[in-house]
Amino acid sequence: MRKYSIIKFSVLSIGIILASCTKLDEKLNSTLTNQQTAAALGANGVQLLLQAAYNDLAAPFTAQDQIQDLQENSSDAAVVPTRAGDWDDNGDWRTMHQHTWNADRSHILNVFNNLNKLNFDATNVLGFSPTAAQAAQARFLRAFSLYYLLDMFGQYPIRNPGENLLNAPDVKTGAEAADFIISELTAAIPDLPATGGPANATQDAGNTLLMKVLLNKGAFANRATPTFDDADMNQVITLGNAIINSGRYSYTANYFDNFNANNKASTESIFAFPYTVGTGPTTNPYGGISIQWMMTLHYNSYNAAAPNAGWNGYSTVADFYNSFGAVTPVTGVSKYNTIGSINNADTIVDGRLGGRYYIGSTDKSGIRPGFLIGQMYDQNGAAQKDRKGNPLIFNPTISDDLKEIGADLEVKGIRGVKYVPDFSSGTTSFTGQFAGGNWLQLMRYSDVVLMVAEAMMRKAAPDNAGALLLVNGLRTARKAQPMASIVLVNTSNVSDPGTLLAERGRELWWENIRRTDLIRFGMYLKPWQYKPADADAKTLLFPIPNQALSANPNLKQNEGY
Repeated sequence: MRKYSIIKFSVLSIGIILASCTKLDEKLNSTLTNQQTAAALGANGVQLLLQAAYNDLAAPFTAQDQIQDLQENSSDAAVVPTRAGDWDDNGDWRTMHQHTWNADRSHILNVFNNLNKLNFDATNVLGFSPTAAQAAQARFLRAFSLYYLLDMFGQYPIRNPGENLLNAPDVKTGAEAADFIISELTAAIPDLPATGGPANATQDAGNTLLMKVLLNKGAFANRATPTFDDADMNQVITLGNAIINSGRYSYTANYFDNFNANNKASTESIFAFPYTVGTGPTTNPYGGISIQWMMTLHYNSYNAAAPNAGWNGYSTVADFYNSFGAVTPVTGVSKYNTIGSINNADTIVDGRLGGRYYIGSTDKSGIRPGFLIGQMYDQNGAAQKDRKGNPLIFNPTISDDLKEIGADLEVKGIRGVKYVPDFSSGTTSFTGQFAGGNWLQLMRYSDVVLMVAEAMMRKAAPDNAGALLLVNGLRTARKAQPMASIVLVNTSNVSDPGTLLAERGRELWWENIRRTDLIRFGMYLKPWQYKPADADAKTLLFPIPNQALSANPNLKQNEGY
């Protein structure tokens, strides 16, 4: 990588848009000022720059080897075993769950670069005379990328509009980095649209992101021993209650309606990335939202697309599955009967666990959204088989070293289908480069509710009763039994179902949030299934990729790498 080449995204995006918007009769080597460029872009030009920044959300937040890998596979909620030669990639997937990565890992580099593409493309907008609303959205998008960079890497590069692009960007770390994001959001939120989401940033989106920063501020300052300032917790509660009491959001009747092909109408969606079957942003070379089900389903999970109906990778582990607490713990025995119905009465089974018949998916393929375990059936009730002709029975037991061999290697691991596969046009919408019309959920109402509950419990004078009321309101909506009491965390058992940490896991599984939660709750270095206790606290941060260090001397490698 050439020195400072990370800025090429910003320069390139402007050049492409200029070329597509207008013909500039300029002599070779001539220079345009920002004002001249803004004028050349025309009335819609700044909006095109802003849309380019919005499009940057796709790659880091949709693809399976990006933020989802770093945030979920490094946690207790997800694991990607190597199945013979599949999902090996030099051990990349295993190292994430086992916390044995290094600074040369390609997935870490890609996340860092893609988040910074959003960072710098959003900054571009600010240099071309945007309206107040456009500037506010650009600042929100930049803050969104900076939040994830700070969370995962402990630092981020930042430059202001008009700075010399030949100079390396400045770098902010720790408390200063969090304070900058807070100041940016505080300044931007009044100029964000009050309505018009979830595909566009609104005031609710800005306040939700601000809540996230405030709640994690103490962890950003010291991930080993996070602290929680009472003023920050009170502000989280105030911001969250304003959203809760606004009347703009309510729980959906079915949890998985938040993730189906019609979820743009979800009453829980605060900020989302819009997908449409057959189209997608050119900034995401990995494909569309179908990644979310392809990454976990078996090759034969949908008869019409077999043997290419899935990539047979992402799984969860039995301990996380059992943290839902309302079903018999898994022991390798199928919890489905011959027609695929769940054995337990629906009234006592947490709806977020899945296993229920879902019109539009089960009748098309047999797939029941949620966690898949045991014998799988097609839409006609016929038992499915793996590629070797053996029964397609997803087995919760995974090899301790995450390296699967033998006759049952294809079926190891409980699968998670969070996004309901889109069958609106058969295999065309189910798979393909830009398949699936589901919108990618980036911030949801239920997270706001749970953040308020957590802030209540973390106050100097905790309001556990108020927090329990909020949690049980959510659980009732999800068809789960109310809890008699709740604690923040059981430091001896990450999977204890009676904790707020577990409730966040049940509600927000595989939504790019679990690692952040585990660090804030003091559990990230603890042992969990298929991972021993971390030998080194350096894993609380990911390393700055070596290529990025070469590109920007202001970046400093995180301690221990």
